[in-house]
Amino acid sequence: MEKFIEKVINGRYTYDGAGVKLMRVFSNITDLTDPFLLLDNFGSNRIEDYINGFPWHPHRGIETVTYVLNGKVEHHDSEGNRGTIYPGDTQWMTAGSGIFHEEMPGYIEENKKIYTEMSGFQLWVNLPGNKKMTTPVYRSLKANDIPLIEIENSKIKLIAGRFGKDYGYYDGGTQDVTYMHVMLNDDEIVFKTVESYRTIIYIFDGYIMIKNNRYEKGDAIILSEPGDRITIYGQGQFMFMSGKPLKEPVAWYGPIVMNTMDEINQAIIDLRRNTFVKEKNPIFES
Repeated sequence: MEKFIEKVINGRYTYDGAGVKLMRVFSNITDLTDPFLLLDNFGSNRIEDYINGFPWHPHRGIETVTYVLNGKVEHHDSEGNRGTIYPGDTQWMTAGSGIFHEEMPGYIEENKKIYTEMSGFQLWVNLPGNKKMTTPVYRSLKANDIPLIEIENSKIKLIAGRFGKDYGYYDGGTQDVTYMHVMLNDDEIVFKTVESYRTIIYIFDGYIMIKNNRYEKGDAIILSEPGDRITIYGQGQFMFMSGKPLKEPVAWYGPIVMNTMDEINQAIIDLRRNTFVKEKNPIFES
């Protein structure tokens, strides 16, 4: 059975980090997006829109997934991990029990000037209650390792999960997430999903057609949990995400997402007492 469209939403421009301008596609509507918490589309050719990046900040209880289209992002965290996210790369970080990290714009090595274009996405995936205090994990998914599937004139970058007989570089974690960058070029493609999984499509270029209805750049299409497929035609690019809903209470305090306010209050106490990061690099001080 085909999934039906439950809701179409449009994001809003906002500022986050140290003044980074971005499109917040969705946030704080977990009744519609579970297990996904937030999707940001950052992108600008104006250096002042991203130059200050995202300095040190904490996370607990979630996974953050950063996919870069243009520019470079430098990552550093309290576990001692350092890495550069190049165009086409993905960073999949399980914050778990607590981590501090920073994501800053990278430099062009030849002349040490900041990239004049920076674009990509950050997706937050909720963790179930029994995994929220798990050990943090940093995963670097390089562009060359992410499968590129060609269908007629179209292409799909399968970051995580499964498409047909193909599997992404990452298995999708606890919530069995499928995450794809789809480049549709006048083709019709059937995307199969798991019955009862939440599926969301965000168009960031061009248009797509679903059941004779046209959707444009900037539309985020929230599909029903019932149904195990969706047929899409068009000329455009979109991010496709699907995952198993948690159906758990959500307590949200900025970059910390738990199940109860008691757990949020404990996280705040941990921050104040310098005990937020449970397993940290010896040289790091939160």
